[in-house]
Amino acid sequence: MDVKTAGRTVDLFELFAKSKAPLTLSEIARGLSAPQSSCFNLVRALEARGFLYSIGGNKRLYPTRKLFDIAQAIAEYEPAIPRLEPLLEKLRDATNETAILGTRQGDRVIYLAVAEGQQTIRYMSRAGELKPIHASAIGKALLTTAPADERADIVKRVALPAVTGNTITGRDELLAEIATAEARGWSQTRGENVADVMAIAVPFKVDGAAYAIAIAGPIGRMEPLAAQHVATVQAMIGTMV
Repeated sequence: MDVKTAGRTVDLFELFAKSKAPLTLSEIARGLSAPQSSCFNLVRALEARGFLYSIGGNKRLYPTRKLFDIAQAIAEYEPAIPRLEPLLEKLRDATNETAILGTRQGDRVIYLAVAEGQQTIRYMSRAGELKPIHASAIGKALLTTAPADERADIVKRVALPAVTGNTITGRDELLAEIATAEARGWSQTRGENVADVMAIAVPFKVDGAAYAIAIAGPIGRMEPLAAQHVATVQAMIGTMV
């Protein structure tokens, strides 16, 4: 399987998740913006492996539970998330904001688990999202755990695009921000990734691997309570790690 086919396979399952309904081959082709002939070959391969089935002979397709069962088997032995998800839920309930667990993936941040806040206006995200390391509170927190020379090399190497008008795009300014975060034990973003969202993040390690937990929400709610949220995250991490 080449990279393009692998990507299209993932896109197909994400399309089913978004559609929440069986799809015909033509609907799949439109949803993937791909030739129907290519989608036909992909669908037939997935049917042969037991990942898709036809419903009632009317050409509508839907995933079987095989992918779900595989995902469950993988998740059962994930080294950190089962241990830390209950902590995210407690932090969401304690802060009434969205709690996020993330780690570094190359020069970006990947969200591993998200416990969304319950308020109508909240920061919304999901596991698997990738964020620029320089515009993420989790990214800055994780950079504080790297040795100074490695940190400087990362900041020198990565592009620093302006995600919003508040994003730090100067390398010296970013290194100074990370040094400040290292000294106080937590990092923050204020409208740097999403214009009206503030986040604080605290780094920690599990079995030698670096992670960070962030609390994120609208600036107006977060700013007055930022210090309190930091203390809550630090205290709860201390009881779990």
